[in-house]
Amino acid sequence: MLALVYAGGWWLFALAAVVAVLALHEYALMTRALRPVTLAAYAGALLSLLGAELGGLDWTLAGFLSTIALAFILHWVGQTRQSATVAIAATVLGAAWIGLCLAHLLLLRDNSGHGRLATFAVLLAVWAGDIGAFFAGRMIGRHKLAPALSPGKTWEGFLFGTIATVFVMFVTLYKQDFVSIADSIFLGLVVAVAGPLGDLFESGIKRDMQVKDSGRLLAGHGGVLDRLDAPLFAFVAAFYFLRALGKA
Repeated sequence: MLALVYAGGWWLFALAAVVAVLALHEYALMTRALRPVTLAAYAGALLSLLGAELGGLDWTLAGFLSTIALAFILHWVGQTRQSATVAIAATVLGAAWIGLCLAHLLLLRDNSGHGRLATFAVLLAVWAGDIGAFFAGRMIGRHKLAPALSPGKTWEGFLFGTIATVFVMFVTLYKQDFVSIADSIFLGLVVAVAGPLGDLFESGIKRDMQVKDSGRLLAGHGGVLDRLDAPLFAFVAAFYFLRALGKA
């Protein structure tokens, strides 16, 4: 993944497209009781990615919004018994959560000047936060962070995960002609909050749909969505934070 992030361009687009299809397949299986219009979700996600690669943020949004019309048309043609409101809402959620969020990976990487550095920083910081939270939660975790959604997560794990995320973000961006030291710390805090929120978001959906893992593709690690949950939210948060600073 890091090699394709380094290469960028259509190489990274190809990776994002494959990941989007795999993740949406898992999402469709998880939410099959809601009868999402899977073909519309695939199309909307891929059009979001294509828009990000070809035309930036405006085209990304246009690609994603096509999901609504496609979901309505295909649901109407298919004449399923599921409520149109529920089916279309589930479809749009999948395209937004997976396709639109992954599109922000491409937007972040295609940032002129420092896109490669910013993307590496976000990925490394998210991974460091996951590792820090996991080991701290196992060793000293006592106070549950969100027992209704994810009983295994603790405030102690979140604290150490935040420290690890901020530290790695600071080290990655230190002495780089990109953002100031203070901004790198704030970016680390933004990612440290967004990542766990993404994790809890997926946990909420899995609990609602009464499934343990999103899939089995990665064996003991679960499915693709189980590995993507934190980065998906982190890409979006980092992109708009940097955009607010005039860096994206």
